[in-house]
Amino acid sequence: MKNFIQTIKNIWSIEELRDRILFTLALLLVFRIGSYIVLPGIDSQALAIANEGGGGLAGLLDLFTGGAFNRASIFSLGIMPYISASIIMQLMGVAVPAIQKMQKEGESGRKKINQYTRFLTIVITGFQAPGYIAASVPAEARMDDSVFWWTTTIIILTTGTLFVMWLGERITDRGVGNGISLLIMIGIIAGLPGAFFQEVVAATGPEGNGLVILLIEMVALLAVIAVTVALVQAVRRVPIQFAKRQVAGKEYSQGARQYIPLKVNSAGVMPIIFAQAIMFVPLYIAQYSGAESGFVVELANFAGFWYNLLFFILVIAFTYFYTAITVNPNQMADDLKRNGGYIPGVKPGRSTADFLDTVLSRITLPGAIFLGLIAILPVFALQAGVKQAFSIYFGGTSLLIMVGVVLDTLQQIESYLLMRHYDGLMKTGKLAGRASTFGMAG
Repeated sequence: MKNFIQTIKNIWSIEELRDRILFTLALLLVFRIGSYIVLPGIDSQALAIANEGGGGLAGLLDLFTGGAFNRASIFSLGIMPYISASIIMQLMGVAVPAIQKMQKEGESGRKKINQYTRFLTIVITGFQAPGYIAASVPAEARMDDSVFWWTTTIIILTTGTLFVMWLGERITDRGVGNGISLLIMIGIIAGLPGAFFQEVVAATGPEGNGLVILLIEMVALLAVIAVTVALVQAVRRVPIQFAKRQVAGKEYSQGARQYIPLKVNSAGVMPIIFAQAIMFVPLYIAQYSGAESGFVVELANFAGFWYNLLFFILVIAFTYFYTAITVNPNQMADDLKRNGGYIPGVKPGRSTADFLDTVLSRITLPGAIFLGLIAILPVFALQAGVKQAFSIYFGGTSLLIMVGVVLDTLQQIESYLLMRHYDGLMKTGKLAGRASTFGMAG
């Protein structure tokens, strides 16, 4: 406890870090305030009655917007259109030569891609906004259903998404952590206190299971978080050595052996996001077709066997897919050869690329299986008696995002402390320094 208090004092004593943290908190507060500002011309009471019960697709989308989706706020669409645009641009980077060229142009290329991503965000929001109004805002909650109201509301929703995107970029530039990820995380965490309170009330009520079961649930949640942290941070270290260099007739050694850290989960949370997007399709079909039975309805059931089996398989498939497009063994082998490095016992060039590809494939399999299990854990929690609002924090996208963002933010804060020769937050300073080899950590 004493060390923790001293670490907080050290953080506060670094002026630049203190200013960045306060700036980040201020913009997150703006985001939370905006999520409560209801769109003009909407009866919030009628909307609350219509959305009573929640769940399903609306409940899932509401999770990522911190409740703004069901409140029909100016930030109802949140940052999700920007995420969709980013995913599309990443996929285009694999298939479109022009985007590939921009990716190789360094900072200038990155700026061009970011600009195209912003334009694509506007297009996506322009399509999603009227769909959101029609599907999520019932007629009885619209006080004015004129063309003018529809036009202004679409503009407000689009502007709200662009403003949220701007907040995320400002946090990344002048704050601490990745702004876009922090905005998603703060939306997820916003629902945690209410969900936990509901769980406590249900456990201690007349028909509840008691405090012992609640304690077991908390222990299980902590265990799942610990496993998720281990999955996010796990790496397979491939040792490398560098040839001696001659300068003015003298030989210089590169010193200690270094390594390439290949992450067990190189794909992060993206496989679950991709798989979840696919699983929305049967949900949409079942919702708008009005069918009450059949295989499509089974696939649309979040707690059903077929839904979770297909979801699990898709997560594994997308983990391999996303790892393949984000980690390039051939590029890594070329970089090693160019810098005079090699893997002991492996020939430089093609043999090195094949070796790295083999290692990556082997460690990706257990990583993909663990990721798939984490994705469907909320259903097991639901079957065990955990309330639906609280079960979503036992796994899935929400837990991975929270763990990943928190670790990334803590690592950034720790880097400031280590630069000022203070003790870090997590005793991983040396590990983080080594893992930065070839930019593979993080």
